[in-house]
Formats: sequence, structure tokens, C-alpha cells
Amino acid sequence: MDNNLLGRIRGGLYGVAIGDALGGTTEFMSVPEIKARYGYLIEIVGGGVWRLEPGEVTDDTMMTLCVAEGILDNPKEPVDAIGVHFMNWYQSRPKDIGNTIRHTFENYEGNWFEAAYLTDLDWGQSGGNGSLMRCLPVALAYREMEEIARISHMQSKMTHYDERCSEACILYNRIAFRLLQGEDMKEVIQQELVGTEYESILSSEPNCEPSGFVVHTFRWVLYILLEASDFSEVVQRAANLGGDSDTIGAIAGGLAGIYYGYEQIPARYADVILVRERLEEIAVRLLAVRMG
Repeated sequence: MDNNLLGRIRGGLYGVAIGDALGGTTEFMSVPEIKARYGYLIEIVGGGVWRLEPGEVTDDTMMTLCVAEGILDNPKEPVDAIGVHFMNWYQSRPKDIGNTIRHTFENYEGNWFEAAYLTDLDWGQSGGNGSLMRCLPVALAYREMEEIARISHMQSKMTHYDERCSEACILYNRIAFRLLQGEDMKEVIQQELVGTEYESILSSEPNCEPSGFVVHTFRWVLYILLEASDFSEVVQRAANLGGDSDTIGAIAGGLAGIYYGYEQIPARYADVILVRERLEEIAVRLLAVRMG
């Protein structure tokens, strides 16, 4: 086995979970509220709106694991298998679940794409960040960019009809794919953003709130990755933004974890994650699919 590649895959999965667990404390808070309560949050302490245990993760990580396990069940056509894991997780009555995803789960009657379409019709929009937050395992499992794009698109469309969500998932996993090859993070992001609606963050801070709208979320993710100098700074910056901080932390943390690798993630973060045994098992199995 390629231990360097395994380290990047482990780093990606742990990065999602750490960004989620750290940012879960400050979700829905404003920057002044965070400063008044925590100063500048740098430790995984739990609490917050979901009353998390220290190291407990939210829907961002749990749905990422569902996508990973669905891919592992049926790598060639994983949508149905991913859906089984989604529904099993939903039936466990999780603390945190996004509105678009909850609505799509309620609409589901055997066809995921139809359920997502109905949700979009009901609400008139489905542009949340819920498919972006969970899509990283696609880049970890597959070796061909064409296949990564296809499955990134399909897993997004299972719950989010809006094409901006699919486009963000494909762009995110293109970046992840290149980072797994050992390319430089800032160079990759700069190259991949040219000609996209995210290009403006190459020259200025996002002019939007850190909200759950997929475009706003991804702008902040990319900006943080360009500005930060190590893994810790990535997840800390995300947590201290407030707003949808757990999801921004999970998405940014996933790419940072790949780039820096598991060995450069501080043990004080990795060791407290409550689902770390599942992360370890899934990392090894994803590598096996990728190498197969």
C-alpha cells in the first residue's frame, strides 16, 4: 500500500471531521458573539447550538461517511447504496440535518433524483451546501477525473437539484484529486478558479456572509485555503467565522487534510474525534478501492 496516499486519504477524512467538530461550537453565532464567549476558538470543546460532546461531529461528517460507505458497497454505481446509508442515518434521528436534505428524504419514494426535483419545486430553490459538505469520498475513491465528475454530480443531485451544487462538488473534487497527486494547494486553487463564479476571491475577501448557500460557503472555503498557512489555521479560521461554520470547516478541512496529510494534523484534534475508528477503517477501504 502507498502509505503517503493513505496519509492523504486519512487526512482528508479527519479534516472533514475536525473542521465539523470545531466549527460545530460556533455554528449560527456572529463574530462578535464568538469573540465575547471564546475569544478566538482554537480547541474542540463541544457545546454550541447542538450541545455537542467534545469531538462529536454533525451531519457534515456523518453524511460524508454515508457517501464513502455507499461507494465501498458498490463502486461502479453507488447512488442506491449511498441512499441506503442516508436513510439508515436519517432513521437514527440525528441532532443536525439540513432543511433541503430533510425535505428530500421525506419526498423519497424510490427515486432520489425525483425526490430532489420535488424538493426544489416545493421550495423554489435547493442551492444549499449539503451536497458539497459530503462529496469528498468521491475524489478519494476514484482515479479518473471523468468518473469523479460523474459521481460527484450524481451524489449531489440525489438531494440538491440546483446545478450550482453539482458544479461546486465537481470543482471541489477536481481540486481534491490534484492535491492527492501532491500538487501545491494555492497553485491548484488559483488555476481551477479561473473562469468560474469563484474567481473574484483570488483578489479579494468574499463579499458575502458565511451562509449555507453553496456559493457563499464555497467562496469562504476557498478564501481560507488560500490565506491559511497550515491545517490548524484553516479549521480555526472557519470556526471563528460563525454562520455555517461547521460546514465551512468540514469542507475546508477536507482539502487541507489531504494537502497537509494526516501526519501534520495536530494530535489534540485527531485524537478527540469520537468517530475516529470509522474514519480509520474507511480510509483503508477507500485506498483499496482506489488501488484496485
